[in-house]
Amino acid sequence: MTGKIVLKGVRKAFGEHVIIPSIDLEINEGEFVVFVGPSGCGKSTLLRLIAGLEDATAGKIEIDSVDISDVPPARRGLSMVFQSYALYPHMSVRGNIGFGLRMAGESKEVIRQKVEKAAAVLNLTAYLDRKPRQLSGGQRQRVAIGRAIVREPKAFLFDEPLSNLDAALRVQMRLEIAQLHESLSTTMIYVTHDQVEAMTLADKIVVLNSGTIEQVGTPLELYHHPVNLFVAGFIGSPKMNFFETEVVAAGSDGVTVALPGGQAVTVPVLPDGAAPGGKVTLGVRPEHLRPAEAGELAGDVVVVERLGGDTFLYLRLPGQPLVVAQAEGSDPTRVRDHVHVRIDPATCHLFDAKGRSLPHRQRHALVQSFRPTDQAAKHWP
Repeated sequence: MTGKIVLKGVRKAFGEHVIIPSIDLEINEGEFVVFVGPSGCGKSTLLRLIAGLEDATAGKIEIDSVDISDVPPARRGLSMVFQSYALYPHMSVRGNIGFGLRMAGESKEVIRQKVEKAAAVLNLTAYLDRKPRQLSGGQRQRVAIGRAIVREPKAFLFDEPLSNLDAALRVQMRLEIAQLHESLSTTMIYVTHDQVEAMTLADKIVVLNSGTIEQVGTPLELYHHPVNLFVAGFIGSPKMNFFETEVVAAGSDGVTVALPGGQAVTVPVLPDGAAPGGKVTLGVRPEHLRPAEAGELAGDVVVVERLGGDTFLYLRLPGQPLVVAQAEGSDPTRVRDHVHVRIDPATCHLFDAKGRSLPHRQRHALVQSFRPTDQAAKHWP
């Protein structure tokens, strides 16, 4: 059982309405790959194309170097876990997990062994004789996953499996899915619009926007080195702060840009065409803006979010959207306080007029511990 999946020029259209223009993607054996993006970006459609639940308009899908574009879903060797649990209410947990095997004509003994093995992995052994109505939402989702496990697929496909759970159960199930991947070492493709799920689960993230791949890479690659404004604004919570500004100077030490309030900051990036007077966007993550006695930015606090370990301050600056800065959990700042925040230029990002990221001078040093994949490199500037 392997599970390398390759998409070559895969396109999907409904009449003249193009959902996925053309996608090339390689998913290696044993990888946990997450498709992430806003609603309507094509991530679930792409998953259904891989599963065989939708037919590709053009292109080729391969599993272990075999073209399965025209192979029916049941013969692709894949197991899919849907957003809805789709359990049979009149069957026990044992019956639900083993249903697919029974339909495939497996012997009772084989079914028993596989069901009990899957139940042990998912901590469901004590619930095998219960009906779905006697289970919590998290337990029902584990039953749905167990039904997929017993088929011993080449890859698991998850279509937003946690979206029906409450916040606490989402966290619990996220951990259990991560542990499941660690124990099975099977290829997994996971669809979500929740970038926190993507960052915490994935070996590799595929960021989709309007049916096209914006960037592919590890969570840290995308966090530290987004290739454009879209990825920078999507990855990270709270999202990155953006300032529309212009270049003051560009030289060997980086690009200097104006800040709201009259100060300037020199970002250590390669000029890459940036010239004085040119329009650029400065990006700074909330965790890289810290309150200080004096700083490059200053504004009035309009909202304070206290999360215990951290406090987020929402500042109003003249002529700017709300700016988010991260403070210590015990920070005493109140609404209507006037605060200063400091900027560390090394953590800033600059984007040109087309929204493309300007390469950081220290990129090699920052990424040497997590080398970009070949696929990610294709989408880097």
